[in-house]
Amino acid sequence: MFNHPTRLLLTVIGISLCMILMLFLFGIYKGVADGSVEYIRENKVDLWILQRNSTNLLRGTSILPADLKEKIEENENVEEASPVLLLITTVKNSGKRSTIFLAGYDPETGLGGPPSIIKGRNVKTDNEIVLDNSFALNNGFEVGDDMFILDDTLRVTGLSTGTNAFVIQYAFTTLSKARTLLGFPDIVTCYLVKTKNVSGAGKTAKELQSLIKESVVYDHQEFLANNIKEMESGFLPILYAVAALGAIVLTTVLSLILSINILERKKDFAVMKILGSPTGFLPKLIIQQAVFISLTSGVLGVLLYFPIVKIIEKLSPEVSTVTTSLQICIILAAGLLMGILSSVISLSRLRKIYPLEVFYER
Repeated sequence: MFNHPTRLLLTVIGISLCMILMLFLFGIYKGVADGSVEYIRENKVDLWILQRNSTNLLRGTSILPADLKEKIEENENVEEASPVLLLITTVKNSGKRSTIFLAGYDPETGLGGPPSIIKGRNVKTDNEIVLDNSFALNNGFEVGDDMFILDDTLRVTGLSTGTNAFVIQYAFTTLSKARTLLGFPDIVTCYLVKTKNVSGAGKTAKELQSLIKESVVYDHQEFLANNIKEMESGFLPILYAVAALGAIVLTTVLSLILSINILERKKDFAVMKILGSPTGFLPKLIIQQAVFISLTSGVLGVLLYFPIVKIIEKLSPEVSTVTTSLQICIILAAGLLMGILSSVISLSRLRKIYPLEVFYER
């Protein structure tokens, strides 16, 4: 290998880029998984009430009457109920149009609002809005700026985190403003309910479901699980497919390099065979080469990964990655496994070298 340093360097760089791609996909998945459901996870209510047959907020439709709040709160175990209206709308900024997932909620209760404000404050009046931080960076919004939705002008009062669903970002305004923008003041998407006695939430859910026609009531954990399942079914297969392609490329490149190395040193291997090299000695050399290349590529990939991700996130703020030590270990282990598999594939070339070939000039 060291007789051809340029080839070795290009091989290590190529394989490390494959590992970076797979690690990046893991990070994207984790970032999307957290961002897509963080809004639901952080709204730690006991019950979610939606239209019948609705199971999630990510890719589901739910329409309920807007006058059920008092009716829900009549239940003896209900401490507080808050309606939320979710709609996809377009905002304008200096001629540029962007799409947001707008959540209208009651600022007095705070239920259904942004999980975390990192700059500015929450909304207080109808002419205010809180934007996702990555959306604001990507579209040039700052706290204090005005933005336009339809014919309305809203002032950006804060920036939030945990509200980036990758393909779309959340924004937050008052419930009354969301109703005005929608044009249908008598409907909401769902109700968030806090109970006085959590242990009695199951009974309360049944009572509320029978009280409100065409509704379905989920406890918080079940509803969160529904949204995670929906996110995984729509997004995860794509990442698996791309990661699998990266693994195939990695294996193909390494097995090709090892096969070329065997062919170039064919006479050397023939000499070692005719001198009576121990069984397994030559295959062990090939496997060691593969392991060395895989580990070197993995270390280089990890070193390059974080600077590359920072550049990507700076250029595209909507891209949010979450990388853990477990992910890094999985990718390194996968790279090592692919290296061993590549050496096994290339060993077919070694088996075709016969000792008497040392006497032939090629």
